[in-house]
Amino acid sequence: MKKLIVTIVLVISSLSFAQENSKLSPQQQTELQVKKMTLDLDLDTKQQNELKTILLEQNKKRATKIAELKDKKKQGVKLSVDEKFDLKSKMLDDKIEHKARMKKILKPEQFQKWEKHQENRKKNDQKKSKQKRQKKG
Repeated sequence: MKKLIVTIVLVISSLSFAQENSKLSPQQQTELQVKKMTLDLDLDTKQQNELKTILLEQNKKRATKIAELKDKKKQGVKLSVDEKFDLKSKMLDDKIEHKARMKKILKPEQFQKWEKHQENRKKNDQKKSKQKRQKKG
């Protein structure tokens, strides 16, 4: 169940501040994400406003889903294979939609830089996950 929660956080978020800022509200997380992206990608005001809307929606969804999964875990309810499949499928659909929306907002060179950052973040997250598993095992 822990792995599933971690997977949800990693897949849904475009820039994860969840570990460092887990006590921040979705609005606060969004504000930090937009500022960081503005520095990294040199966003203009219009792009910042469009991203705020998208990221706030995404952060609220993620917070809700994580809370639901934590509640299920506390109740001792395990997800069935079909529920896990549906959850992972929905996460991937959301990721595809998010990527398409980002492509519309960002300029081609910004989008390339954003994709590269996402790829590097994914690799780093996989390394961290592997290290945690090795410590437990």
